[in-house]
Amino acid sequence: MSLSEPTQRQISAEIAAAHESAATTSRHHPARDFAPYRGTLLRHPHQVPIPLTDDPEAAERTGPVFGVTDVTGLDADLTRQHPGEPLGERITVTGRVLDRVGRPVRGQLVEIWQANASGRYAHQRDQHPAPLDPGFTGAGRCLTDDQGRYRFTTIKPGAYPWRNHLNAWRPGHIHFSVFGTHFTQRLITQMYFPGDPLLPYDPILQSVTDPAARARLVAEYRHELSTPERALGYHWDIVLDGPTATLPDPEDHR
Repeated sequence: MSLSEPTQRQISAEIAAAHESAATTSRHHPARDFAPYRGTLLRHPHQVPIPLTDDPEAAERTGPVFGVTDVTGLDADLTRQHPGEPLGERITVTGRVLDRVGRPVRGQLVEIWQANASGRYAHQRDQHPAPLDPGFTGAGRCLTDDQGRYRFTTIKPGAYPWRNHLNAWRPGHIHFSVFGTHFTQRLITQMYFPGDPLLPYDPILQSVTDPAARARLVAEYRHELSTPERALGYHWDIVLDGPTATLPDPEDHR
């Protein structure tokens, strides 16, 4: 153990202090320099955002858009992307993309990426000594239907260690990206699982200091969504704006 490496007790105390301080302010979005999340202290933007005062819509008129013709039905089933069956607990994750008044947002590109059941990403930078799964890559996408619904079949991701502090472990989670009609309208966030004992210890989730907003990042287990002999079911809605908005991932710097 390095003497300079903070312990979980220290990180948890910093989280509690940050929550106590936030309770006296009206701040809504998580801070990009949330101190208990040590990586954010190093990587968060330090410059003031530059407003697009001349023509704020220019980026949307000239920037890239996603192509809906490239999205197939198989993209939403992460358990069928390889010849072999993936290891782990098969789950269904579904919900709706909604605006601030609960109206469905149709035709949105919803993308996910995640670790496998052992808590390892299929990525060259992930050197966590857990096994890779040849039957699972961990990325999928779909378009919302006319009711704003999305649906994925995947594997419940495992916890994994990260080097934020001594004995730091991330709870199981799935990264979500929602595109509007242009890349400038992208929301990146994370969905967590109910009952995960690591939730209180995670500085990334805890950077959302509003308890209600934090709770909205945790999916709900719904037995009626479970598929007999195949998958357990979770429900998670994504609200794009307004007082019940789904807050972004603190690593998303836009």
